[in-house]
Amino acid sequence: MNPTAICRRRAVHLAAFVRHRANPTSHGVVGPCIRAFRTSTFLLGQRAIVYTKHGDPSSVLSSVTFSDLPPPPPKSVNIRFLLSPINPADINVIEGVYPAKPTPSNDLSSDEHPAFVAGNEGLAEVVAVGEGIVDLKERDWVVMTKPQIGTWASGRNVDAEDVLKVPSSGLSEVQAATLTVNPPTAYNMLHDFVHLHEGDWVIQNGANSAVGQAVIQIAASKGLKTINFIRDREDVESVKSRLKALGATHVVTNDELADKAFRSKFKLWTGGKDVRLGLNCVSGKATTLMARLLGEDAHLVSYGAMSKNPLSLPTSLFIFKNLTCHGFWQSRWYSQKSLEERVQMMNALAGFIRDGKASIAPHEILVIGGQETDTDVKDKICNTISRLTDGKYGKKVLLKIEETS
Repeated sequence: MNPTAICRRRAVHLAAFVRHRANPTSHGVVGPCIRAFRTSTFLLGQRAIVYTKHGDPSSVLSSVTFSDLPPPPPKSVNIRFLLSPINPADINVIEGVYPAKPTPSNDLSSDEHPAFVAGNEGLAEVVAVGEGIVDLKERDWVVMTKPQIGTWASGRNVDAEDVLKVPSSGLSEVQAATLTVNPPTAYNMLHDFVHLHEGDWVIQNGANSAVGQAVIQIAASKGLKTINFIRDREDVESVKSRLKALGATHVVTNDELADKAFRSKFKLWTGGKDVRLGLNCVSGKATTLMARLLGEDAHLVSYGAMSKNPLSLPTSLFIFKNLTCHGFWQSRWYSQKSLEERVQMMNALAGFIRDGKASIAPHEILVIGGQETDTDVKDKICNTISRLTDGKYGKKVLLKIEETS
């Protein structure tokens, strides 16, 4: 039987299994049905974190185990995920409040109950190559280029056109796994809106985020100066010290920004030079205050709204300072750029890392062991997400989901 037929037959069997185990009183809630894949009558090999409807991750996420991957169909590859980050946008996608919508997983869905594998970013190793593939081989490292492809898994089958080969020499697994979302966002925002020169200033909020730390390091490598705003917290001085060690020129809390005396300090720091680029991932009042610091013909680039408050700006900034506002979404950038442009950017970022100009942000690896039950895995994932959504965790979390045994 050819690989395509094998995949189709497996999907049919899994769909039938879901329908057979479905609870008629569940009103379409499928979490228990999906978890029923874990049964001693199956030879299990893979695991994925999935959801069948949008909502609070603690309510809608499930861990499922399923049989090992069949040989890849033509023009596709089987991959084993090495590390898969948990990004804020991943949580928003699960909640259903993010513009990018995932596509159902063919091998974990039934006609009645589509299932989505969570996760957008990840580093994987190619373990099998389908017919017609010439640019990839076994053991190659690849990152995902298709948005919301589903990376919170031990292994998947993906189309070859949806991944991009990255160098395995000179990069650690953590560096490569976090190469496609946050560093590119920082790199492109610093390059695409204002032509900056050495000695110019950039201001940003959310400076302790992964993107914020990348902005600091890339800017410092180019001789740019940064003023970085963060939320107040118990360990604020240690956070300030860490960001300055990365290359931040100044680090300021939002409470300090709200103090009327700060404007004179700001002018002293910049020597009265106009600041022409501001980066916003917070919105709300803190961004209103930050925008007032921008100079003539400046650009304010928004790529997030962590405060969950709207962006409100004085009309005077547009009339008298000719402020220009932009939105930036890295997924759109990928969709609008050629493969050559994407490779060029990835090579530039990899070069920053290899040259020691960009270090790994504080992180931890959450191992999902092959012997853990799906119930325990769900609890572990949801507890971690709950801590991350508090906004003060201060570390990037990467999943290492082992194959089941």
